[in-house]
Amino acid sequence: MKNKKILLGIAGMTVLSAEAIAQKPANIILINLDDAGNGDFSCRGAIGYQTPHIDWMAANGMSMNNFYAVQPISGASRAGLMTGCYPNRIGFAYALNPGSPYGISEQEETVAELLRDKGYATAIFGKWHLGDEKKFLPLQHGFDEYYGLPYSNDMWPNHPQYKFPDLPLIKGNDIIGYNTDQTRLTTDYTNYAVDFIHRNANDKPFFLYLAHSMPHVPLAVSDKFKGKSKQGLYGDVMMELDWSVGEILRTIREEGIEDNTLVILTSDNGPWANYGNHAGSSGGLREAKANTFNGGTRVPCFFYWKGKIQPSGVCNSLYSNIDILPTLVEIAGAKMPEKKIDGVSMVPTLTVDPTIAVRKYLCFYYHKNSLEAITDGSYKLVFPHKYVSYDSQVPGNDGLPGELGQGEVKECELYDLRRDMGERVNVITQHSEVVQDLMREADVWREELGDDLTGHQGKARREAGKSDKTIQSEKAAKSNKTAKSGKAAK
Repeated sequence: MKNKKILLGIAGMTVLSAEAIAQKPANIILINLDDAGNGDFSCRGAIGYQTPHIDWMAANGMSMNNFYAVQPISGASRAGLMTGCYPNRIGFAYALNPGSPYGISEQEETVAELLRDKGYATAIFGKWHLGDEKKFLPLQHGFDEYYGLPYSNDMWPNHPQYKFPDLPLIKGNDIIGYNTDQTRLTTDYTNYAVDFIHRNANDKPFFLYLAHSMPHVPLAVSDKFKGKSKQGLYGDVMMELDWSVGEILRTIREEGIEDNTLVILTSDNGPWANYGNHAGSSGGLREAKANTFNGGTRVPCFFYWKGKIQPSGVCNSLYSNIDILPTLVEIAGAKMPEKKIDGVSMVPTLTVDPTIAVRKYLCFYYHKNSLEAITDGSYKLVFPHKYVSYDSQVPGNDGLPGELGQGEVKECELYDLRRDMGERVNVITQHSEVVQDLMREADVWREELGDDLTGHQGKARREAGKSDKTIQSEKAAKSNKTAKSGKAAK
């Protein structure tokens, strides 16, 4: 009976919290770093530079210590962030290249669309990476304003290994330049963000998505931070990103809206470790970006909301960046997407009790549609698969990448993440019931979304958006096929 009363109390507080939030929609600022690792902040052990503003967020808000990017690669991770879906549910895999025939579908509702429908002013400043044709750009997917790069900052003619076209800089729907001076990116994105806050502070609620291009290679930093750290260019870049966070926090205080503004900071995936001194730190986790071990997927995440989220909070419950959309929708009192999503709301955990665990499992899909692992937050079951490996490889230096190795999981492996976050000791022989439970859950997702590793097709996958050229080509191919069939019938 006592437990029932506690549960009812928590449920009541959650409902009250949601109702109070809905009466006066909060402003929302989502800061997404590119390739930042768990060990890249001084509050997480970074050496040679300080990140005082991010540290302040962690100390005065909630640190999500069991938080994952849904995929260990930029485009797919951002697709999950914007839609609340496993990327493979909506046809996304990997990171889109310039001129890709695919992008985010107009049938998917982004968090920006849902909030704008609730009366929010919306803006994105920074990296998009959900398609570069006009129909895929932010203004067609819920954002009122856009300034930034349509994809990664290394996809340009100066890449050390590959040949890319000129890198466009876009404002709204228009290209305003090519191959921009990247030393200005962090400052320019920040200035746009600060201006947006000033313009909307006393008007309707706003949603600001600040999607920094850094610390993705090629690293670039403004003169005001160049040479300031003892960790070389990477440390300089992290100091400037921390300055950017400080500018955001300073602006909401100046405008008197700190009590009604939620600020979130996270990263799209783990560090690109083979870039050596131009890469971040996973904080001792196994492997890195483009890999479903923790070094590629377990990312930093901090929530700050004065008076709503308890200071110095620590959450060890399992969550992912696909949970941000339903969380923001509940906070804003907006409607959930009509189509099925995979995210869950973190509101009870953030505003009532950090030990509340709404999410029960998280799948790790990669390599198009391969279910490589699944976790319940305490244990992680890894399925047989091949992967790129950073272990025992000599990293690159000063902007040049090192070679990648090849790893392989030949039989299922189980890791106790409570004691072995670095995934070094396989304990599969010691926990048969845990293995059976995770196997059962994995089979549910194979039926739902498929699995290339087992040959499952999945019954609930949707198509990505297609470029106009791709649609025309498919129509032409279908027409030709119909014509040939007609001739054969005669």
